[in-house]
Amino acid sequence: MAFFDDMSDTMYKVFLAGVGAVATTAEKSSKIVDDLVKKGELTVEQGKTLNEALKHKAAEASSDSEAAILRAHLKNMTPEQRAAYVKKVQKIRDDLDAEPVEVDVEDDSDDDAAGGSKAEDAD
Repeated sequence: MAFFDDMSDTMYKVFLAGVGAVATTAEKSSKIVDDLVKKGELTVEQGKTLNEALKHKAAEASSDSEAAILRAHLKNMTPEQRAAYVKKVQKIRDDLDAEPVEVDVEDDSDDDAAGGSKAEDAD
């Protein structure tokens, strides 16, 4: 299991590095777009459009990098290690799917105390 722990730690660090790179790129690109808008070289609308496109490309690059890293790690595993890793990921998925969903429900007790329900008010 030490192999999986080391691999998980390495993948986690690489993932964080990728996220950091994407965040830095998005921040820098936003600053550049804002500077161009201030100088009047771009209109505000063009700046917003360009900024959204840059954010989309950065997120796409991060996703592609993450997939490439995972593929490289899986490629270096034996079939037994891959099977064990798949079971581990499936357990995580099942745990996440089993988490209870919290729903906020408005309390209508104030309406009842004020002299009736909404259905009665509509009549």
